[in-house]
Amino acid sequence: MRILHVLDHGLPLQSGYTFRTRAIVKAQIARGWDVAAVTGPRHHHEAPASEIVDGITFLRTPPSPRLPAPLGELAEVAAFGRRITAVAQDFRPDIIHAHSPVLGALAAMPAARWLGVPLVYEIRAFWEDAAVGNGTGTEGSLRYRATRALESWAVKRADAVAVICEGLKRDLLARGVEEERIMVSPNGVDMALFGDPPPRDSALAESLGLGGEVIGFIGSFYDYEGLDDLIAAMPALVARREQAQLLLVGGGPMAEALRHQAAASPVADRIRFVGRVPHQEVERYYSLVDVLAYPRKKMRLTDLVTPLKPLEAMAQGRLVAASDVGGHRELIRDGETGTLFAADDPSAIAASLATLLGNRGGWDERRVRARAFVERERNWSSNISRYEPVYRRLMAAAGKG
Repeated sequence: MRILHVLDHGLPLQSGYTFRTRAIVKAQIARGWDVAAVTGPRHHHEAPASEIVDGITFLRTPPSPRLPAPLGELAEVAAFGRRITAVAQDFRPDIIHAHSPVLGALAAMPAARWLGVPLVYEIRAFWEDAAVGNGTGTEGSLRYRATRALESWAVKRADAVAVICEGLKRDLLARGVEEERIMVSPNGVDMALFGDPPPRDSALAESLGLGGEVIGFIGSFYDYEGLDDLIAAMPALVARREQAQLLLVGGGPMAEALRHQAAASPVADRIRFVGRVPHQEVERYYSLVDVLAYPRKKMRLTDLVTPLKPLEAMAQGRLVAASDVGGHRELIRDGETGTLFAADDPSAIAASLATLLGNRGGWDERRVRARAFVERERNWSSNISRYEPVYRRLMAAAGKG
């Protein structure tokens, strides 16, 4: 089977988007399939027209000229579409698998139709909601409504639709998309990358001045992640747990604002920022953390979409505490595999974390249950099998079976 993935961006860039892509593609290659990927004009990384990264063949689309919206987006779709068509003519895929945002699906449609190849469109988040979450859009605005309509138009013209969680599936059903055209391919973890949880890196802890009880966040610093609420919770947490410290690893649009907020906190000396670290170094930082906290704010994006980071933390054998938004409730069973607290409420965060830190007796059992959940239900080696029946059905319908 020959699969061409159409991507907004890819490796060597590092993000939840690229890590999910890597997991899908590597698992498909391991099944003996021929797989390639073409990235769009938004892949902001100087690269040759074709390169192999981590065993994956990436074909690149040159950047498009910067133009005001919607001219810029139209230019991107046109350039991306030409590149996809050229790649597909040479690669001759059985399936074109386009991943969100919707620009990728729009660019892939002409190539798929011209070559008579089925098109699978995979949605990881709705573009209009992602814009709101990133602070570049407003819910209900003209642009929001137009993007939502464009998303619905693309979904109804794809041969099949994949989504990463039940929340996105429910939204598509409400838009009138037939259930038999939707498959759920949940976020997963490559368990081959997570053996036994690493021992505590004492030298790293000493270099960071970390001891006592460590709350951590490892990921991207977007507004919707709610890290301002976590920082705001620290004074109350320290009042109840004198040894509590906060470790923040990563970067993003909110980094500067969060650093200023932390510097002004009465417990500023208990908050550590590390910045971005290479992916191969992340395990060292996981080893320092007692509880990974994910205080996402409540909004459409976080209610609909399941994140990847809590799954990675569970696979690492770490305790997880998260806000009770819909995306987290789909992954975490409160009191069994993790702890849920009220979203947008620093006092609730502090109370929940203090209670968790004060009851260590059940930690080991909870860690075992959480890792077992990931191995059983969110392991990429088994998750990847969900694509094959969809691919086979579409190929048979197109006379390629």
